[in-house]
Amino acid sequence: MRPEHDEALITDEMLSRTLRSLPRRLPPADLTSRLRVAASRERLRAIGLNIAFRDRFRLFFDNLMRPLALPFAGGVFSTVLLFSMCMMPMYSVHASSTSDVPTGLRTDAELLATAPIAASPEDVIVDVTIDREGRMIDYKIVCGNVARDEALRRSIEGTLLLTRFVPATAFGQPVEGRIRLLLWTSYVNVKG
Repeated sequence: MRPEHDEALITDEMLSRTLRSLPRRLPPADLTSRLRVAASRERLRAIGLNIAFRDRFRLFFDNLMRPLALPFAGGVFSTVLLFSMCMMPMYSVHASSTSDVPTGLRTDAELLATAPIAASPEDVIVDVTIDREGRMIDYKIVCGNVARDEALRRSIEGTLLLTRFVPATAFGQPVEGRIRLLLWTSYVNVKG
């Protein structure tokens, strides 16, 4: 057994001697810089994969959602618009005659009592604006040649000042409203 061990020692010694006899090689001067640059590039590549993955996911999500966003927004908008158009008539019910019981959230102004007017050769149509307390605020003569007859115009103004109205309501509270009156010699007809 001893000879084998000696042969192994001789071989190790010979190998060591041979290696020592080789000329010493010095690393290049820029090796440290090149290794640091290579390490930083590898680090940026590893971080870049994470960034690239996030960017790719964001791009995929954007590409998936953008084609759906406009139709979705248009669908929601048209649904709200159509729904509100269908529901609007339900909330704006108007009483068509004095015997109707107002069931809507809004009621129109009504004529309560009027005074007679002077004799008129023609009918006169007047739009009257009524305040919250049922009094006339303003009026406009829509049809009739009252401008030529000053006495008739004053008679209509006096009649409107003495006329009593029931104010319009919204949600049960009195509000300003309008009413159209058709005036004859001694008769007033409410048009709505």
